[in-house]
Amino acid sequence: MSADHIRRIATEEAFSIPEVALALRGLCEVGAGAHNIDMMLVRNIYGSGGNYQSRFLAPLLDLEGERLRDMDASGVDMQLLSLTAPGVQLFDADTATELATLANDRLAAVIARHPRRFAGLASFAPQSPKRAVLEMERAVHKLGLNGFMVNSHTNNEYLDDPKYWPVLEAAEALNRCIYIHPRGPSDMLSGPMRDYGMFAALWAYGVEVSTHAVRLILSGVFDRYPKLKICLGHMGEAVHFWSWRLDFMSARAQMAGAPKLSLKPSEYLRRNFAITTSGQESPLALDFSIRQLGIDNVLWAIDYPYQPTAPAVAFMDGVQVSDAERHQLYHGNAERLFHIPPLT
Repeated sequence: MSADHIRRIATEEAFSIPEVALALRGLCEVGAGAHNIDMMLVRNIYGSGGNYQSRFLAPLLDLEGERLRDMDASGVDMQLLSLTAPGVQLFDADTATELATLANDRLAAVIARHPRRFAGLASFAPQSPKRAVLEMERAVHKLGLNGFMVNSHTNNEYLDDPKYWPVLEAAEALNRCIYIHPRGPSDMLSGPMRDYGMFAALWAYGVEVSTHAVRLILSGVFDRYPKLKICLGHMGEAVHFWSWRLDFMSARAQMAGAPKLSLKPSEYLRRNFAITTSGQESPLALDFSIRQLGIDNVLWAIDYPYQPTAPAVAFMDGVQVSDAERHQLYHGNAERLFHIPPLT
């Protein structure tokens, strides 16, 4: 590696394993959730003859062939891998727990074979919070994984629900970040999202995760778990663009009976959140994000294989930031937040 090379760590990069793919295909075959947006998306990738099957399933399953060649072609040093949405959250608790454990074992194994090329976020089954905590502890202490991935709601419930607080408590105690990734919107949000292609990344994904993030903030969980770190992709799902209005309106909401907060929402965003640039290659959005959240809370990502690698690299290479800031965006912040050893 040349002395002037900037280490590039991409922080929202999807993978799958055959067993998860097969289980999701099984849901398609039995007609589960026929009208559910998540199942519409699952059928596109995993169902027989799905529109996106040949385009995305192969690269999701291929961790050591074309993926590495693609990384090399654009000078990407490392991918932070996570089990692609919807992860294990469509299954019953027993199946989900078993598949999360298997996926984490496979992830740790590929990292062990390529420790300079891959790091990983562990999966867990929110359907069973007690078992989820055990898997989170195993993933960090035994497997050495770098954080956690959850795909927004589980059975239409969000992490602000007290039943999931053991998961938040464990993440804080383990000093590992939870990355909240989109999935199809919950039932309460899905109705208007079915038209005009809005049901996925075009619009619904951002609405789903931003709603999740705002619920976490307004519920007061960050007063209970002040050191908890949450990461949001896609330039923060635009939550921080609403910082001023969240501050103003949340004060009114608290006067009307909402939970009392120790800080303003914007202060929780700067203290407890980080964001990545995955799939949002807008210099204006990046500039605002750095100004609003601070350079320490913004990380580079690609969203492979759903987004192409070369344009994501060109975007970060070309933005108007200092050399020191570019190093932070490309690798320094990822190394710190996700406990990735710096190069020596």
